[in-house]
Amino acid sequence: MIQTASPDWELDFYSRPILEPDGKKRWELLICATPDSIQDGPGFRFVSTCPAGSVNSSWLKQALQSALESARSQDLDPPRRLRCWRASMRTMVQRAAEGLGLELIPSRRCYALVEWLQEREREIYPREEGYMAGPLAPGPIPLQPLALPLPEAARGDSWSWATLPIAALKEAVDWPLGFNGLVPIPAGLDDGSPVPGLRLFSASRSLAIAGWLAGLEPVRLEISGRQLVLEAGLEDRWLLASLEAPEAEAAAQAFAASIAEAGGLQFIAVQASETSTSLDGFWLLRSLPDG
Repeated sequence: MIQTASPDWELDFYSRPILEPDGKKRWELLICATPDSIQDGPGFRFVSTCPAGSVNSSWLKQALQSALESARSQDLDPPRRLRCWRASMRTMVQRAAEGLGLELIPSRRCYALVEWLQEREREIYPREEGYMAGPLAPGPIPLQPLALPLPEAARGDSWSWATLPIAALKEAVDWPLGFNGLVPIPAGLDDGSPVPGLRLFSASRSLAIAGWLAGLEPVRLEISGRQLVLEAGLEDRWLLASLEAPEAEAAAQAFAASIAEAGGLQFIAVQASETSTSLDGFWLLRSLPDG
């Protein structure tokens, strides 16, 4: 049988709201594949429970090896990269990944993982003996860093707001794209629902700017007061623009509507000019809880 290449893997190694018979919280490793296509469903998944007394990089390395063997048994190649979702677990995951020659990217761009964890918190954990009802596990970033100005080399000549319907985004996989990060469109959304985003323009550096953005692991756009902020990586925040009060209010309302009507989707596009027919960069982003 011909093997198919596996996409990136998204990883969460953390305690769950379940007390084991020894009175300690259950620790669990969740791994899922990052969907390659904008309309892909769930792909590779792996679950392993860790005794609370064995939470270390050695156990995690062995569990990752088991995940690799499970993927191989399904005729899947090893992942290109691992995305680590929680800042507090980064060092442990890094040691385990290095022991297996796997590249680790600290990133909250783990939309499939977050949705799966939310599903388990709704449907799996409450049925387990020892379940502790209460708030969800804390997010990976308890404190919000200040937004830093974009480096000079990453600034475009201009930018503009834009809106695309869900129906158009479903066709993005067929667009002429340079650097990109497409994610599945949540099921059940109306094709006409508007998705807010922004377009960055640079006549001479659009491809370089797109490459720089790709390395950031962009997560979501946010209106913070009168600032337009791009959240990226595990805890990075980049100041894209300062807005006038009416513009900031309108943008905040558009993002709130997207969360309610379009699954939290947003986008960033990078082009040489407003009339260019190709995109040097295009990323779908989503506003999802961090925990």
